[in-house]
Amino acid sequence: MRRHRNVKIVATLGPASETYDMIRALHEAGADVFRLNMSHGQHDEIREKHRIIRQVEKDLDSPICILADLQGPKLRVGVFANGEEELVVGAAFRLDLDKAEGDASRVCLPHPEIFEALEQGASLLVNDGKIRLKVNECGKDFADCEVIVGGTISNRKGVNVPDVELPLAALSAKDRKDLEFVCQLGVDWLALSFVQRPEDVTEARKLAGGRAAILSKIEKPSAVTRFDAILAASDGIMVARGDLGVELPVQNVPPIQKRLVRACRSAAKPVIVATQMLESMITAPVPTRAEVSDVATAIYEGADAIMLSAESAAGSYPIEAVTTMDNVAREVENDPTYTQIIEASRSIARKTVADGIVAAAREIAETTDIKVICCFTQSGTTALLTARERPRVPIIAMTSQRGTARRLTLSWGVNCVMTPELNRFKQAVINAARAARAQGYATTEDQIVVTAGVPFNVPGTTNILRVAPCQESLIYATEPS
Repeated sequence: MRRHRNVKIVATLGPASETYDMIRALHEAGADVFRLNMSHGQHDEIREKHRIIRQVEKDLDSPICILADLQGPKLRVGVFANGEEELVVGAAFRLDLDKAEGDASRVCLPHPEIFEALEQGASLLVNDGKIRLKVNECGKDFADCEVIVGGTISNRKGVNVPDVELPLAALSAKDRKDLEFVCQLGVDWLALSFVQRPEDVTEARKLAGGRAAILSKIEKPSAVTRFDAILAASDGIMVARGDLGVELPVQNVPPIQKRLVRACRSAAKPVIVATQMLESMITAPVPTRAEVSDVATAIYEGADAIMLSAESAAGSYPIEAVTTMDNVAREVENDPTYTQIIEASRSIARKTVADGIVAAAREIAETTDIKVICCFTQSGTTALLTARERPRVPIIAMTSQRGTARRLTLSWGVNCVMTPELNRFKQAVINAARAARAQGYATTEDQIVVTAGVPFNVPGTTNILRVAPCQESLIYATEPS
């Protein structure tokens, strides 16, 4: 299904979007990737959503990417005798391991690993940062705190610890079960929560065993500090601005987002900008002007994808939310300023033959009347390198691997077309010309650029480029002797 934009749209599925008709409508409206949130729903419910997505994919003959988002360890306080208490600024409040019901002076925090890592002066944030506590004294089973920002604290509210690195693995016991379940289902990407260090990614990759690509969610200050190493260990990145904006001052988030997006582009790894992009559309049919500007900013930065969370999962207007993102993306990408910004921010250290081939393909396409770049790829690397160039013309990724086609659906500007396994470059050129015509990118009067690796079906061998006509008789006539 041809999209008239380059940025991709990720839609989270949930109670508002779990039927065949709704999932199909969301895909037709512009959703390229469907996110399965493993924090909600039983395995049977996840399995049914996966089945429906694959049925829509088959019915529309359009590769669809499925992203399974693992929950990660959840840090929460215990329960209160009265259900909730009001914490007053300046008051003392204790967190401890005592399982007794809490009151206005204390509550259980059933996570000894937090107490092991805490230091005097550290901050604890409760309920998405609405309550802020400062640690005055701590030990292996308690933390005596002062209330810096007060408010209502109630049963099982989440706790963030922004100032210290916690001795916690990114994968809980639940995550390990969920990971194996979704890998057996056949998802394309795994989003890894609570990443603090590259070793967290390495562990998930080992468990996935090549069955899914690994996308690291950047939502902890320690992940920002170690971002280069985490990026190197990952296949993709999600800028998870929700928790990131809780654990860091909110004014820090925009420059971090910009820096992370640019680093991912340089590394040729897809990056999603996520959280609260069209938050008001959970209950309203139109977004705020600020939300539209936020979506546009991510697109101007060159993000591969922008994501809807509750807007499509539980909101009243899921289709309208996807349509809004699609409309904003088209408008931004038609702005001449967009092209200027994207090209001015292109910073690539080219070191390999493949780097040179894709750079040449972009240069040729942009300086002559070329309609599309067609790249043959097995692992997806050639398509990712081509997308990194952010060419002005469309990209068609030709592959015989359905898993590759699905994973590439997340990447900027990549339109995936299935092709049989080939062993001759001339046949590849013919297939590329047919795909360009069938997808409406070119006519028999046009020319295309084709890149591939010889010998065929060997990953990482991109070494050939040809400018070819779309008319098949001319392909034979102009074939090098």
